[in-house]
Amino acid sequence: MKLATAPLFLLALPLNESFTLNQPKSPLPRSFAASSEDKTAAAMDAHLAKKMQKQGISAPTPTVASAPARTASLQAGAPEVTVQGGSLKTWAFSSPSVERVMVNLKTEGRPLDADVELWAGPDNTPHKIRVYIENGATRPFNAVMETPRGPNTIAVRNIGQLEFPMAAQVEAISAAEPLGAGVSAEPMSAPIVIQGGALRTFPFDPSVDSVQILLKTDGRPLNARIELLQGPNNNKQVLELYTEDGLDRPFYTILESPGSGNVIRIVNTATVEFPMTASVGAFRLSTQTSFEEIKPVISGFGDSAYGSSRADRENFKYGPPGKN
Repeated sequence: MKLATAPLFLLALPLNESFTLNQPKSPLPRSFAASSEDKTAAAMDAHLAKKMQKQGISAPTPTVASAPARTASLQAGAPEVTVQGGSLKTWAFSSPSVERVMVNLKTEGRPLDADVELWAGPDNTPHKIRVYIENGATRPFNAVMETPRGPNTIAVRNIGQLEFPMAAQVEAISAAEPLGAGVSAEPMSAPIVIQGGALRTFPFDPSVDSVQILLKTDGRPLNARIELLQGPNNNKQVLELYTEDGLDRPFYTILESPGSGNVIRIVNTATVEFPMTASVGAFRLSTQTSFEEIKPVISGFGDSAYGSSRADRENFKYGPPGKN
């Protein structure tokens, strides 16, 4: 005679409890669940306070961060991400409230060669920037990209070799003010029209440490090349950019221009049917005002073995006093 064996979960139940098969448990109301969690938390806090009172320990008073502290924590810079040569990194902004993004690229002194793209949906790239910098530590790349009607994604690709890594920093910033309206040493110039195929040059004084540039159109596509030259045909930084709509997505960048002999050259690489406007101005001025502090590159001098002062240069050229 064989005895029927009950399932293990039936044997584990107490004898004084009943159950019903194939009947789902009705969920508790959300208010009841929240009140149960609050009661549990309150009971734990009361038990902890009673235990600390028995041990003679005073309970700490809760502290609330002030508004400036919370604002400072929100305005903290985004972490830097290392992008190795030949690799790609992306930053997604799913919130439609993010309408402006700042991109910062730099290296430890090596050349920087990168592609920066704005992805707005599948197979839609309304903004592209090709960046080349001779020295990514002296002249880091700083640009602001408009990201209306999210979600949007910023893609940074290091197209350099494996020996040339770079650090990328992408963060959302406020779009309350127009581009170029921030704190700067001098106001930007009036917009200058650059016809398709034409170029404009803007020389700067050695006291200017960085330059701000704003390029816009009347709603047409924008194709341009921005060059920072220091000396004849000596490109320190080159930006090639494309914008689908120069009015909805203008381009704003800050170029570092240390030293003397800096010239900004802006070329409208589009055809004559697509003019654009350019506004250029000094963003930050240098605190070095004397000739010895600026150390301009003249006839190969500067930080050379012959010295950087005027007396050293005169001694090298004419010889010491009394021996020429």
